[in-house]
Amino acid sequence: MGPGPSDVHPRVLAAMATPLLGHLDPEFVQIMNETQEMLRHVFQTANRLTLPVSGTGSAGMETCVVNLIEPGDKMLVCVNGVFGQRMTDVAARAGAAVSTIERPWGQVFDPGEIADAVKRLRPKVVGIVHAETSTGAWQPMEELGRIVHDAGALLLMDCVTSLGGVPVRLDEWAIDAAYSGTQKCLSCPPGLSPVSFSTRALEAIKARKTKVQSWYLDMTMVERYWGDERFYHHTAPISMNYALREALRIVCEEGLEPRWARHQLNHRALKAGLAALGIGYVTQPGRELPQLNAVRIPAGIDDVAVRKQLLADFGIEIGGGLGDFKGKAWRVGLMGHASRPNNVLLFLAAIEQILAARGAKLDRGAGVAAANEVYAQR
Repeated sequence: MGPGPSDVHPRVLAAMATPLLGHLDPEFVQIMNETQEMLRHVFQTANRLTLPVSGTGSAGMETCVVNLIEPGDKMLVCVNGVFGQRMTDVAARAGAAVSTIERPWGQVFDPGEIADAVKRLRPKVVGIVHAETSTGAWQPMEELGRIVHDAGALLLMDCVTSLGGVPVRLDEWAIDAAYSGTQKCLSCPPGLSPVSFSTRALEAIKARKTKVQSWYLDMTMVERYWGDERFYHHTAPISMNYALREALRIVCEEGLEPRWARHQLNHRALKAGLAALGIGYVTQPGRELPQLNAVRIPAGIDDVAVRKQLLADFGIEIGGGLGDFKGKAWRVGLMGHASRPNNVLLFLAAIEQILAARGAKLDRGAGVAAANEVYAQR
């Protein structure tokens, strides 16, 4: 129940045990086709260039940046946590002239401040994190595509922690490039990074005057392998592709809307239970991610000791705070297969027992009761 990797569905683990096929075998090519089609559905896009990059979510970040950015290009990055900072670093290494706007950790950006920055700086690319894993902040995206496009820029979105857990609508939001990871709400092991590029983004890539900095992540070559040509580029991680296809099948069987609703319900139950124990969120009110709950550590409580005891006594792993929230927050994940009522209720009972033993003043049983009240009302 940490910030990732999440629990993996048993069907996905079973799929990984399937005997290997060659990466150009016609049967594996069919698996690639099915995976791309389901990825388009989960991303809510018709983008032709939608595929899983061989690498984790950070490889997806680098893929999007190095394909869209040439040395000297202006890039604006919106920073309100660790992964905005990381995007800034990746862009600078790609040779971008990077500018940033910042919000305090746990808060999200207002469309107006992004519009002002884009008009002032005139960047080629604007990068923003949809679901900031370090703070639990859920960035509204609905207006940003229009704002960025009106300024002649491309919009790049990090949806590593959001894909499969909350609405992600690339076409409706006019997102030009997006990347995610398999190990969060898709409940697949880490190892692939789904990416998607719009027609505008593809035109920008084709108009480059220089080669993409990374040979391995160059979409002009990788798309030849994932496209009709099936031109050899690299040896795909076969078992991980089996895993992703099965994970996407599970998402599609459940349905996107019911899946989003499930994450929201379990979040509401957890939030109610924590409130009954006197534990609040560090995230801006109303912008809390349902799948990544960043909560304030009660005064006088030892962060590391509690997390160690949760793991040793109850088999529950949660994350500590990063950056500005180090030692101040816990990050409780309810992602994909892990977003279940039994996990919520077990965690609330466990954290209550541990905190009470450490002298915290709380109403015994209140957390589980409050969560059950939410489940009863659904």
